[in-house]
Amino acid sequence: RQGIGEPSVYHAVVVIFLEFFAWGLLTTPMLTVLHQTFPQHTFLMNGLIHGVKGLLSFLSAPLIGALSDVWGRKSFLLLTVFFTCAPIPLMKISPWWYFAVISMSGVFAVTFSVIFAYVADITQEHERSTAYGLVSATFAASLVTSPAIGAYLSQAYGDTLVVVLASGVALLDIGFILLAVPESLPEEMRPVSWGAPISWEQADPFASLRKVGQDSTVLLICITVFLSYLPEAGQYSSFFLYLRQVIGFSSETVAAFIGVVGILSILAQTVVLGILMRSIGNKNTILLGLGFQILQLAWYGFGSQPWMMWAAGAVAAMSSITFPAISAMVSRNADPDQQGVVQGMITGIRGLCNGLGPALYGFVFYLFHVELNEMAEVETLGKASKPNMANPTDESSIIPGPPFLFGACSVLLSLLVALFIPEHNLTLRSGGHKKHSNGAQTHTHSPQAGGSDGKEPLLEDSSV
Repeated sequence: RQGIGEPSVYHAVVVIFLEFFAWGLLTTPMLTVLHQTFPQHTFLMNGLIHGVKGLLSFLSAPLIGALSDVWGRKSFLLLTVFFTCAPIPLMKISPWWYFAVISMSGVFAVTFSVIFAYVADITQEHERSTAYGLVSATFAASLVTSPAIGAYLSQAYGDTLVVVLASGVALLDIGFILLAVPESLPEEMRPVSWGAPISWEQADPFASLRKVGQDSTVLLICITVFLSYLPEAGQYSSFFLYLRQVIGFSSETVAAFIGVVGILSILAQTVVLGILMRSIGNKNTILLGLGFQILQLAWYGFGSQPWMMWAAGAVAAMSSITFPAISAMVSRNADPDQQGVVQGMITGIRGLCNGLGPALYGFVFYLFHVELNEMAEVETLGKASKPNMANPTDESSIIPGPPFLFGACSVLLSLLVALFIPEHNLTLRSGGHKKHSNGAQTHTHSPQAGGSDGKEPLLEDSSV
């Protein structure tokens, strides 16, 4: 194997940490550049940019996940990290090109899909939920210090130094993948090594969605992911702007907020997640995470004081256990050679949310006349006077954060759907052939599947 040592979860953790640490550094400069580039309707344009990126991610995730099952994980880790980080240097070179390339980079913005498949390759079933929690916690850890570091360097030395540093961290991540990350998927586990034909149906995200509908449990899981991640994606795209403008947080306070919530999220996704999975089970852990998310979004929606944001942020940390628990549930019931396809499907749903969520939040902010004024004015006035509405007379007549209440309703629907997810592992439908019997049958699109091709459940009982 090329790389350092045997493939491990720690290789995946370093890749995720460096990629999102680089982007975390840009939190403060990006808010400034965004407002300078789009002084009118900043929330709306922010939503559209992230919307295009998310939709492209949705379209490409199944293809990248399926191809990683055939050609291995390492090359696709390199591809996704390189193109995801490609816009970073453009922030100071050309802001318009920066936002354009961010939108187009959505084609390869599926690093989590490949990482989760990488982890599934090298972990046993009973270890997988903990490993996924560690990866998700690392994502949170990368955002604990980087926004604060970026805000400090930006204030002390200017945005240019921050952009250069972020570009350097991205290059370090690419070098780490090239030199240190070993391939996790052995040749004998790849469908191409059996001579099985590759079906390009896997590259069609809508075909994947049609296939989801043929297995009731996968359908329930995907609907749960969609309804719960839609508001989360919208929140990620606009929340820092919201804290700066509507609540009156300074750049330093935003960075501190990210750090505190990130630390709590790490504890939730490592210590708390493992305890909950062992004590109350996978499904109940998902339900508990969704309950915390409803409380968090409702608090954001009605909250108008800084202390309310801090309290809701603590609840948000607990809600971060949901996706690792869902990923573990899907992974433990999927074949080893299908981990990339299944995780790509779930990531594709998240990619669709990454497109629709920011656009929805931006549009709702626009409808309720919540708009940015001069950000320098916010920095000067601080919390004493909050110029948060385009029309100040609207401030007393509307909810401070209307999109967050829309999000709470969406997660409530997700919780109701999740109640119907079966508690125990799935069994194959009658007429579907059992996998693992030989190479050709293991490939779900192999001609030997006959009339049942495309109708075999993606998930199966792990005891089969």
